[in-house]
Amino acid sequence: MASNGSAGIWDSPPEPGMFLDEELGSDWYIYESTESTARDDLFPEEIPECHPTISPRLYHTVMAPVSLAVTLALSFLVKRRRLRRSCWNGVPGLLSPADLLGQDGPRAAAAAVFGLLFSSLCQLLLDPDPLPLVSSASPGARELWKLAALLYYPVLYFPLLGCAGLRHRLGYAAGTLLAWGHCGAQLGHRLQCPLEHKIHRLYSALSHVPILLSLALLSLWYPALLIRSLNRGPEPQIPGKSYYRKYLKAVLSKRGRKESSKIKESLWSRIRSYLRSYIYIPEEGFRIPLMLVVSVTMAVIAVYQVSLLLLVAAVPPLRIVRAGLTKDVVVLLVQFGLVPSAGAAVPGDMERELRTARHYLWALEVCYISSLVLCCLLTCAMLLRTLAMHRSNLRALYQGAVLDVFSKAHILRPSRGAVVCWIGFSGFQAAFACLGLLIQQVIFFLCSVAFTFLVVIPLQDGTSSLLFRIIRNMWPFWLTLVVAVLVQHLLARFQFLEQHSLQKELTNRRALYIVTFLLFPTNVLVGVLAGVWRVVISGLYNAVHLCRLDISLLHRGVETFDPGYHAYCHYLKVEVSQCHPLLKAFCLLLLQPGRTQPHPAAPRDTHLEEGLQLMPAKAPAALRARRLRARWSVAYTLLHNPSLAASRKTALADPAANGAQPGPPRP
Repeated sequence: MASNGSAGIWDSPPEPGMFLDEELGSDWYIYESTESTARDDLFPEEIPECHPTISPRLYHTVMAPVSLAVTLALSFLVKRRRLRRSCWNGVPGLLSPADLLGQDGPRAAAAAVFGLLFSSLCQLLLDPDPLPLVSSASPGARELWKLAALLYYPVLYFPLLGCAGLRHRLGYAAGTLLAWGHCGAQLGHRLQCPLEHKIHRLYSALSHVPILLSLALLSLWYPALLIRSLNRGPEPQIPGKSYYRKYLKAVLSKRGRKESSKIKESLWSRIRSYLRSYIYIPEEGFRIPLMLVVSVTMAVIAVYQVSLLLLVAAVPPLRIVRAGLTKDVVVLLVQFGLVPSAGAAVPGDMERELRTARHYLWALEVCYISSLVLCCLLTCAMLLRTLAMHRSNLRALYQGAVLDVFSKAHILRPSRGAVVCWIGFSGFQAAFACLGLLIQQVIFFLCSVAFTFLVVIPLQDGTSSLLFRIIRNMWPFWLTLVVAVLVQHLLARFQFLEQHSLQKELTNRRALYIVTFLLFPTNVLVGVLAGVWRVVISGLYNAVHLCRLDISLLHRGVETFDPGYHAYCHYLKVEVSQCHPLLKAFCLLLLQPGRTQPHPAAPRDTHLEEGLQLMPAKAPAALRARRLRARWSVAYTLLHNPSLAASRKTALADPAANGAQPGPPRP
């Protein structure tokens, strides 16, 4: 009966769309088979559930109390004698993460810990459990736990940098154990579970690369400090002493500037000098402040995290769509005019259109990746340019040339707003780098897509695009504008300017007035194009330079409304007022203990300069310290004597007052 029933079904006449449905069904199964090979890169449902030996909750449950215990234990080594001196030889104080205003601070360690903290905060955006100690039950609770995690992670990683601030062997030992514990747990988790249920199967492993590198650096740096402290003994109490002496020696040394023999440089030399201005080359006698090193490192990590997120969020879906593209979808694209048609009537005869659609998707993917690479390179180049500009700005402010840096006179003193801007400078730099990269990616991707589909693909296929049709239909208009601009330049060069011996003067003014009136309508059209170009170039310039805080994107009259530049200016005030190398060198010379010298001091060379005689070269310790204190006291007295104000300005303006070589006159 079952066979008869089935035969009865086939005895009935087939419906008109039956064979078409069968064909579409076969295409659907083909789509499923092709999609299954490409969807593995994106969909996490096929990734098996992983249970590492040390789960994230167990890791945080162990390391959080250990970090807190280390912080409390090491706080007893920090003594504050202002409150009760009889209690444990001073009341215990809090650990200091690093001397962020110093010059000889732990640069690599500070950048590593800040990078570890920033990379951990980047994981909060996509992590279903932002606070691993507590499981979030609802989306509302998840947002609250994210806010709590903003304070939890700084407390968790605080001892990794605070152990180095003590400059003690116990701190180095505790930092070694903490770094090894964090690094071992993170590395074991990444090796056991490289694939996780996130945007992409490899996104979790790739996004943890800065974390692993930072922990690996700390795991090697703390043992090196511990071994060095065991071999050399305790470190000096006054850090940065060597750098300030080197800076003072570099300032007081005589070094003439090498002038170029050629008055006019060649084009290649100018291009080379322009490219070298975007490369930061360290110079002897100057060191970039620690806070700026941390800020630039955070900006580079932000660029990496954002570019990785943009890459894994767009490229795998494009590949899945290209692999699963069917003829039915191509028919729809042909009907909308997105894919050119070759005149095929049925879906089964559209192999060429299918290849064209897949080629278009491949071109879209290439445009996206190339624009992302270009944006990353531009952002890194801008960050390197920031380092070079920051060095020149600091040197100018050290010399007192405030107007060479700021548009108006500023008092280089810390204030409430300056301290707030200094605290948030590194966060501003990372945030502006992220935002700048996102805006650049949108702009450059649209520009690359427009150029590819309007110029490159039509030239390859031999078909006319919308751009070519506009140029072909409006060629008289474009030719008129080009001829008008060219005629104005030729008339201005040969008819309206008369060359004299040293200058040029206007001539043929009547003809000048006539040409101005006759070409006014044409110049209106030229002005429209110039206005469009002004909008385009200003948008591109602001998008590329958004990550730079050392320049303002607004006019000089309203540059204070630029929050990034405003924070940078106040940051410079704090750095210059608190970290002036000559001031630190003076303070270190005053702190040098005097020693009794039984033998008389050797006579100095009278031909040496006043500044070079201050350097500790040959004089005995006691006599050298007394002379330095006396001369710095004399200089301070003369500087603050109001009766010598008029003569002091002329003396300081003279480049030979301190033995400096007079440079060539400025043009």
